[in-house]
Amino acid sequence: MHGEYKVPGGKLVVVDLEVRDGRIADFHLAGDFFLEPDDALADIDAAVNGLPEESDVATIAAAVRSALPAGAQLLGFTPEAVGTAVRRAMITAPGWREFDWEVVHDEAVSPAMNLALDEVLTTRVGDGRRNPTLRIWEWNESAVVIGSFQSYRNEVDPDGAAKHGFDVVRRISGGGAMMMAANSIVTYSLYVPASLVAGLTFADSYAFLDDWVLEALRSLGIEATYQPLNDIASPSGKIGGAAQKRLANGGVLHHATLSYDMDGQVLTEVLRIGREKLSDKGTVSAAKRVDPLRSQTGLARDAIIERFIEVFSKRYGAVTGTISPEEYAEAEELVATKFGTDAWLKRVP
Repeated sequence: MHGEYKVPGGKLVVVDLEVRDGRIADFHLAGDFFLEPDDALADIDAAVNGLPEESDVATIAAAVRSALPAGAQLLGFTPEAVGTAVRRAMITAPGWREFDWEVVHDEAVSPAMNLALDEVLTTRVGDGRRNPTLRIWEWNESAVVIGSFQSYRNEVDPDGAAKHGFDVVRRISGGGAMMMAANSIVTYSLYVPASLVAGLTFADSYAFLDDWVLEALRSLGIEATYQPLNDIASPSGKIGGAAQKRLANGGVLHHATLSYDMDGQVLTEVLRIGREKLSDKGTVSAAKRVDPLRSQTGLARDAIIERFIEVFSKRYGAVTGTISPEEYAEAEELVATKFGTDAWLKRVP
C-alpha cells in the first residue's frame, strides 16, 4: 500500500506498507522533509510497524511521537502527517493529479446564481458528470452571503444593507457571513470527489484543499499561512476564510473568500458585528479599510485572479473549462425554487 500527504505549507510525506494478520508491516517513511537526528527515521518506521491496521491518525501520531529521541527535530512535517499518510494508504486515496481538473472563470452572474451553481456543480462532480473543478466567482450586484445555519436577523441589518445596495442570500455551507461588494473580494469554489479528501479529518481537509492558494499568495509576496479551522492569514492579519459542504452522493464543495478591498465602515453598517468579531476580520476601527490583498501585493484584483489560475493549473495540470447551458439552466431553476426564496433565506429567522 502506498500513501502520500502534502503538508499544507510544508513538505511531502510518503509511506509504503503492507498489512499482515491485521497489523501494519514493512512500513517505510520517505519524503522531502527534514529530520534530525538522521536515525530517527528508523525509529519512526519501528513505531508504526506492528500497529493495528484500524489505528487512526491520533494513535499513529502518538506512537511516532513517543518513539522519537529527545531533541528530535521534524521540519516540514509532523507525527500527525505520518498518520494521515498511513490512513490515505489504507484507503488508496487518489492524489490531485490523478484527476482531470478544469478551471472555470465565466461571466458575472447574480450572487444567488453563484450559490445555485455551487450546488449544481458539486452534485455533478459527485455523480461523475463533471470533472473536478476550480471556479472563480464573478458577480454583478453586491450581496451579503450568510452561512447555512446563521440567523438572518442576528447577522444582517436590513436598513444598512438597503442603504448600501446589498442583497442578502444564504449558501448551503456553514460558517459566517461574507460581504460581497463589487471588486472587493476574490472568491473561488472547488468541486471535488470525496475520494480526494479520504483519510483526512474534516479539519485537515480545509488546509489540504487550500494549500495551492497559499503557494499562489506567497508567489505574490504575501507570507500566507493557514490558521485552523478555516482561516487564511498573513503576519498582518486575516485575509479570508473557507467553508465546506459534503453531499450524500460524494460531492464536496469547498469555497473561500479573500478580502481584496473592503470598507470597514460599510461592513459595520450592513452586518450586525461586534467588536470581537470585527478584530477577527483584520480591523479594530470601523472606519479602517480591510484590504490585505490590495495593500500587500499592490496588484489589481484581475492580476491576482490570473496568478491564482496560473498556479492551480500548473500544479494540478488543469485546463480551461466552462459552465454548460444545461448547468446554467439547472442553477436558474434552483434560484427560482430555493436560493431566491424567502423560505430559504429565512429558514433560520
